[in-house]
Amino acid sequence: MLDVRRLQVLRAVVTSGSVTAAATHLGYTPSAVSQQIAALERETGVRLLERIGRGVRPTAAGRLLTEHAGIIGRSIAEAETALAELRSGRTGRLTVRYFATAGAALIPPALARFRHHHPDVRVELKLTDPDDPLPEVAQGHADLAILVRAGRPVRDGVHLVHLLDDPYLAVLPRGHHLAGKAAVDLAELAEEAWVTSEPAGPCREAVLAACAAAGFHPRTAVECDDYPTAQGFVAAGLGVSVIPRTALDSPHPEVVVREIQNPQPARRIHAAVREASLEQPALRGLLTALRDAARGRG
Repeated sequence: MLDVRRLQVLRAVVTSGSVTAAATHLGYTPSAVSQQIAALERETGVRLLERIGRGVRPTAAGRLLTEHAGIIGRSIAEAETALAELRSGRTGRLTVRYFATAGAALIPPALARFRHHHPDVRVELKLTDPDDPLPEVAQGHADLAILVRAGRPVRDGVHLVHLLDDPYLAVLPRGHHLAGKAAVDLAELAEEAWVTSEPAGPCREAVLAACAAAGFHPRTAVECDDYPTAQGFVAAGLGVSVIPRTALDSPHPEVVVREIQNPQPARRIHAAVREASLEQPALRGLLTALRDAARGRG
């Protein structure tokens, strides 16, 4: 393989017309330049320069390699510029994994803010429900993931940034006997039929742990896949539900939403990133935007 540095020395000699001028331009001694050219001729097996008076001129092989050295030099300069842009956070790509309610509540305002400061960084978003996105972050397939953690250890090399504690609220049929209260004790829901809308995982664990603290295990009457559907079942009088605040921006007209107390379940929403990626300005900018969006939900 040809030595790129020696090719650039050859180009300097050819464009300046002499070894001495090239040495001055490169900051080398004439002897060092001559040694580099001699080594390149040994690599290629052909003569690259011939003397004319006090100067030199390229052979056909020398002209060919000089042309390619120019192309390589421009490519290296472009690569250095692109790397500087990436390192400064002005360009690049970030891949983000998120779950549905975080997508609706946090991602849009965060991404709007981020694009204002990093307009040339491309952000690729992918919904992960119901899969755990942490392995993608750990393996480098995603730069950032929004997820819920309930005290579980994270993988080595992954850093969690707390964004938001998202409390659960009681969702009741409009004519329910608890609907007139400003807040509902969690234990008051112990004898109710429940409409559940979360698969097994950290979100459901947060609710079950709070129910256990209140002295009961909820009795599930209806299971569904999402919060809007759960509200529909509640509105029809088939049970009560508890739904995170971030998922209740558009409550069903036939339900009432009340605070829960003693205790109030909450899910802890985090951003997961690789520790090695925290030095990237664009990723830090996205984390800042997400924290600002989370504060706006507080």
